[in-house]
Amino acid sequence: MMDEKINSYQFLVLVIFFTIGTSILIIPSDLASQAKQDAWLGAIVGTGIGLLIIWLYCTIAHWFPHLTFVQINEKILGKWIGKTVSVLFVFMAFFYSAALMYQSGSFLKTHALPNTPMAALNILLAVIVVMGVRLGLETLARSAEILILVFLVLFIFLVVFVSPEIKIVNIQPIFEAGTKTILRSSLFYVGVSSLNSIVLLMIFPASLNKSKQGKTSFMMGNLIGGIIIIILTFLCISVIGADDTARQVYPGFELVKRINIGEFIQRIEGIMAALWVITLYFKTTLYFYASVSGLAQIINMKDYGPLTLPLGMIAVFLSLLIYPNIIYQQQWDATTGFSYTLTIGLFLPIILTIVYAFRKKLRKKKRDS
Repeated sequence: MMDEKINSYQFLVLVIFFTIGTSILIIPSDLASQAKQDAWLGAIVGTGIGLLIIWLYCTIAHWFPHLTFVQINEKILGKWIGKTVSVLFVFMAFFYSAALMYQSGSFLKTHALPNTPMAALNILLAVIVVMGVRLGLETLARSAEILILVFLVLFIFLVVFVSPEIKIVNIQPIFEAGTKTILRSSLFYVGVSSLNSIVLLMIFPASLNKSKQGKTSFMMGNLIGGIIIIILTFLCISVIGADDTARQVYPGFELVKRINIGEFIQRIEGIMAALWVITLYFKTTLYFYASVSGLAQIINMKDYGPLTLPLGMIAVFLSLLIYPNIIYQQQWDATTGFSYTLTIGLFLPIILTIVYAFRKKLRKKKRDS
């Protein structure tokens, strides 16, 4: 399983799904709560910052093109410090896989299956996540190739049918929030869509058959995902309004309710639900893949397969205990969760860059002497 290879296009699709992930439902609300009608500008700024972070990840990966992130940690920081840091990285990936199971169960129970126990919904998601990881990265990537077409068709359908409801007055006046507020509003989006993308270094570039093309796929995938979030945020603000977008837990879902073409095409919330389920599944699976494969490498296992079932069961159990309610989840994500993501997704890569540059300089001095 550790030697599976995917091509650059398959990696591009996985990056798109990971970047969109839960953002398609929750990000417009968070951006609007701070930047109001300039929320879509916050999404643009966040996408730009995110590309810089992805460039940093690609730079680190370029140094060791045949190693995963866990192996890079040990290579640069040494065996024991590297393993310790990798444990924190693996725990982050595992924690967020459980957190996404909670979000999935909470959304479906609230909007689709109110009489179904949340435990049953989480178990169903965990089953297909574990199944996807056990079948391997190649199978997961091929399924993503198929579902990206479904996703794009549904998204275009959504944009076309909701466009008649756009009210330009809802995004005016532009830049009223100010540069600082727009920048601050974009930070959480960066954390959700780009900083967490560090888990993809468990795939890139070690699992790509042409690693040189992987950098372009990584950057383009993050950009395409960002553009989709920008479009969705703009639609939420221009159709629903900034205040209503900020109040909604899932403004993207509320957006679809506004579709009404000739009193015939309406109440098609299933489109947004389908979009979100597709992206959430792949993001959850990639988190879980990074956690099980990373743990296997930390404890020197040749195959991560035996870890998938027990860790999947623990993830389901954790998803039922992780947040007492949706309000607590939003507060935790904006404070503790963001700090944890910032530490692993930004500070750790910067430390790795500094240590690598310092050790490279020392080696050069020894050679010169």
